[in-house]
Amino acid sequence: MYCLNKTFRASLFITPLLLALSGVSLCGENVVLWISSYQDQVYYEKMGELYAEKTGKKLDLEVKSYGFREMPDKLGVAFRTGEGIPDLVQLDETFFGVFINGPSPFLDLTARVKKSGLAKSLHPRRLEVFTYKDKVLGVPQSLSAMVLYYRKDLFKELGVNPKELETWSDVAKVGKRLQDKHGQRFMALDGTLFDVLLRQRGTDLFDKKGNFLPDPKTALSILEEFAKLSKSEIAVMPDRGSIFDPVFFSGDLETGEVLCVPGADWYGLDLFQQFAPGMKGMWGMLPLPTWRGKDGKLGPRTATFAGQGLMICQRSEKKDAAWSFIEFVMKNKEANAERFLQGNSFPAYRPAWKDKRLLAEHEYFEQSMGDLLVKLADEIPPVVVDPRRPQAIFMMKENYFGSVMFGAISAKEALKQYRDAMKNAGGPR
Repeated sequence: MYCLNKTFRASLFITPLLLALSGVSLCGENVVLWISSYQDQVYYEKMGELYAEKTGKKLDLEVKSYGFREMPDKLGVAFRTGEGIPDLVQLDETFFGVFINGPSPFLDLTARVKKSGLAKSLHPRRLEVFTYKDKVLGVPQSLSAMVLYYRKDLFKELGVNPKELETWSDVAKVGKRLQDKHGQRFMALDGTLFDVLLRQRGTDLFDKKGNFLPDPKTALSILEEFAKLSKSEIAVMPDRGSIFDPVFFSGDLETGEVLCVPGADWYGLDLFQQFAPGMKGMWGMLPLPTWRGKDGKLGPRTATFAGQGLMICQRSEKKDAAWSFIEFVMKNKEANAERFLQGNSFPAYRPAWKDKRLLAEHEYFEQSMGDLLVKLADEIPPVVVDPRRPQAIFMMKENYFGSVMFGAISAKEALKQYRDAMKNAGGPR
């Protein structure tokens, strides 16, 4: 908490009665912020100090941190009971849909975002992620653009040229060569990649009318293509099924079991450095492989996954103070730089991309992540926001993707079961 007031020293000599009569407060407005990352607590506490220092406004910021999945559960309970609702919330986009199936519990920020200039300065594809029915309900903090992380040292040792990997067909070709010559597996897969691949192919989990898997032929071709890569052990699932598992880093990645893994900017900034600190300098970054269109041109060489945003709860009595803090964190140069430098994510606020600190060579990768992300930013495909999106993402990851990759079920049958499950859960319209 931060109780910042220029009259603080003088107030030590004022009796509580006189203080009450004078209306002088030792603290600014108390704003409660819930965040879905323990690592972010230090950042937000520092931003509370920076906000007070730079704006001169009093702010008593109370930061409560919870786990990635724990916080949405606690938030849902708070909304249902009306007890303990925070003023501000940091929520990941993969859970955002859970809270928009009905009257939104979040404040409509459309007018504020427009007036502040953020409507033009935030990356439009990221602002859309927290917009539903033409209402901006959250402000994106991260670009969350996908890249391909690869082992520079092993690529060199095995004679792989990174420039060979423009398309997923290239991945299959290079992967087969490595399998035939060295028995080397090439890439790790994860069920969350399905959502990304759909958007690279120009479709999505939902269309704007709410139809689930609006392009079933493309969805099927993607699953079948990656099932072939898995069967030939070119692209494989981790033993415990997730590329987000710490054991995956200490096992498959550190031992060279696989040479590549796709992930968002925060995956490299946070998880690599946290779980594989001893591999500094071994990893590089490339655009995500894609497909060529009928015209022969490359499709989007990136997409986005799991970025966080800030929202104000409708029940908050500190809406103006909460918005003032959001606007500061979004636009302040140091706030954007700190989020990147502390190993969290690359900002969605485009003016920050001119900051040399964001474009400098990254110590862990010995390469400029910022430069690559800025070059890919215009290729980011849109996301269709739907209340069922979180369910669709996790259902594919946990129930179907791995089963198809391990050969337990065909891609066609998996998609049939997937559609049926979503329909039974209130799915396609």
